[in-house]
Amino acid sequence: MKFFIHTTGCKANQWDSYIISNKLQKEGLTLCSLPYADFIIINACTLTGRAERDIKRFINRGRSINEKAKVILAGCHAQAYPDKAFGADIILGQNDKFHIERFLNKEGCFVKSTRAFPMEESIINGLPEGRTRFFFKIQDGCDKFCSYCIVPYARGKSRNRPISEIIEVMKLLKKRGIKEVVLTGIEISSYKDSTTGMDLKGLLNLLEKSDTPQRIRISSIDPLYIDREFIKTVAHSKKITKSLHIPLQSGSDRILETMGRKYSKEFIMDTVEMLKKGIEDIGIGMDVMVGFPTEDEDAFLETYRLLDTIDIYYLHIFPYSVRKGATSSSMKDDVPESIKKERAYRLKKLDINKRKVFYNRFIGKKAWIIPEGKVYKGLYMRGYTDNYIPIYIPYKKGLENNLTEVTIKRIHDNMVIGETSKQYAATPYFF
Repeated sequence: MKFFIHTTGCKANQWDSYIISNKLQKEGLTLCSLPYADFIIINACTLTGRAERDIKRFINRGRSINEKAKVILAGCHAQAYPDKAFGADIILGQNDKFHIERFLNKEGCFVKSTRAFPMEESIINGLPEGRTRFFFKIQDGCDKFCSYCIVPYARGKSRNRPISEIIEVMKLLKKRGIKEVVLTGIEISSYKDSTTGMDLKGLLNLLEKSDTPQRIRISSIDPLYIDREFIKTVAHSKKITKSLHIPLQSGSDRILETMGRKYSKEFIMDTVEMLKKGIEDIGIGMDVMVGFPTEDEDAFLETYRLLDTIDIYYLHIFPYSVRKGATSSSMKDDVPESIKKERAYRLKKLDINKRKVFYNRFIGKKAWIIPEGKVYKGLYMRGYTDNYIPIYIPYKKGLENNLTEVTIKRIHDNMVIGETSKQYAATPYFF
C-alpha cells in the first residue's frame, strides 16, 4: 500500500508527521505523491479558523486529484473536534495517529479519536541522515489554558521526553550528519525530566557538554521563563543559537489579562531589554494576535506602539478566531473581520520594516550559515545565521550542509544576499 501525508500547523506537527511516515514505511508501506496514494493522511492543526479552512480545502483537493484514496484526518483537529470530519473516511486522535497501520485494513471504517495523549514511542531507530536542520520534539502538551486556545484540549497535559533519550538522539543525529537541531514542543519552557527533575536550563547546560550537532536552536518559549540565568546560559553557549521566538499575543495589559496571559506590557519591555543587553545581536521574533474580543482601537494601538518601540526582529501575526471549547468562545466575537484584517495589515507593514532595519544592521558583517540544498530562483542556496537571518548565496553544491562563513553584502528583492568567504568542515566558532 502507498500513502501520502500532508501536514499543517506547528513544528511539533511536522515532527509528528515525520514519526508517522517513518513508522508506516517500517510497516512496509510506501511514501508516494498524492495522485498515487491508497491513503491520504492529513496531520492537521486546529489552532485557528483558518487552519480549519485549510483542512477542508486540502480534503477537497485530495478528492479531486485522487478520488479512490481513503482520507485519514489525524492529530490536533481530530482530537479536539472529532465530529468535524469534512468528508474524511477515518478520524484518528493524538494516540491513534501513531498507529495508523492498525486501521488500514478496515475498508471504509470511521474511527473516532481516543482520548489518550502519550509521547510517541521511542524514535531512536530511523533517524535521518545528512539533513541540514532537524526538528526534535522534546515536549508535548500544555497546562496553561489561555482563554483563546484549544491546544491543551487537542494536545493534552504537558509531558516530556526523558533526558537520557534526548542525549542519545542528539548523539545519533550528529553521527548522521545533522548540523542543526531545533528543540521544539508545544510549551518547551515547561520541560522537566521525570527522573531527575532537570528543567530546560539544566537540559541546555547538559547539551553544551554532550556530543551533539553543531547548532541547537530553541523554538517558541514563554516570556515568563526568560530570566537572567536563562540569558546567561544562551549567551555563553557555543552551540545554542542567538534567536528566540516569544508568544506575546498583545501589548495591552487589559487584553493580556482577559487572555489569561500572566505578564504585563512592562514585563515584556524589561525582558526584551535584558535579552538585548545579555545576548549580543540576538534576533527576537514575536507572535501577536489581532481582534481578540473587546480589543478596541486603543488596545490595538497599545500593542502597535509596544511593538514599534521595542528592538525586535520580526512578527508573526494572526487574527483571533473562535475555537469551540476554549474559554473565550463564550465571549462575543465583537471585532469585525474587516477590522481584524486591517489591523493585521498594519502590523504586517511594521513587520516588514523591522526586518529591513534588522537586516541592514548586519550589512558588511561576517556570519556563519549552513546552506541547504534547495535552489532559489535558479541561482541561490539559503542558510540561516546564528540569529536567524536567511542568507542567500550563489549556489555551489560543495557548500551544502557545511558550516560556511559568509559576508552579508546587500538586500535585493527582499532577500539578504551574502558572499562566501571560506568553507570550514568544523569551526572554532562553535567548538
